[in-house]
Amino acid sequence: MNLAEGVQVVSFVILGALVLGAALGVVLLPNIVYSAFLLGGVFISVSGIYILLNADFVAAAQILIYVGAVNVLILFAIMLVNKREDFAAIPGRWLRNGATGTVCLGIFALLSTMVLITPWSVDKTSAPVADTLVAIGKHFFSDFLLPFELASVLLLMAMVGAIILARRDLIPEPSPEEPTATALTLPERPRELASVDK
Repeated sequence: MNLAEGVQVVSFVILGALVLGAALGVVLLPNIVYSAFLLGGVFISVSGIYILLNADFVAAAQILIYVGAVNVLILFAIMLVNKREDFAAIPGRWLRNGATGTVCLGIFALLSTMVLITPWSVDKTSAPVADTLVAIGKHFFSDFLLPFELASVLLLMAMVGAIILARRDLIPEPSPEEPTATALTLPERPRELASVDK
């Protein structure tokens, strides 16, 4: 996308403000459902920044994968296991908060240092890639084939682990007269219906 420089700057400022505002809402709002919806807003705003960078495939992948799959999965997980529990006082919580703050400040300092030492000058002589999809496909199946396949195996392991965790409440208690049930023959335990108070 070839926009005028002023339009690009204004668009980047608006998208950057949307990213920062939605990200602050994700971590500061007490309602986790609102935080999940704002996380989708962060992903959409980042895809707009990718469009400004002429990375059309990455922007489309951002919308399809992060907004359409990951964020929806997070919302489903929140809706299914949203249990209201009172937080009990944890002994030594100040130590955990201090360690978390130290790690966050360290990451912020590292990222700030990388932003400051990175040469941001643009090489005007090199022509932009005409078809980014073909270029990314060539890199995926040549230079980055091993990381691409390792990421696929990692996602498969995460999916199998999620299935095992989701079916954990369906595993029956072993009785001495019955043989141990395998993962292929798990009978479902009937759930008790919640009583409706009128």
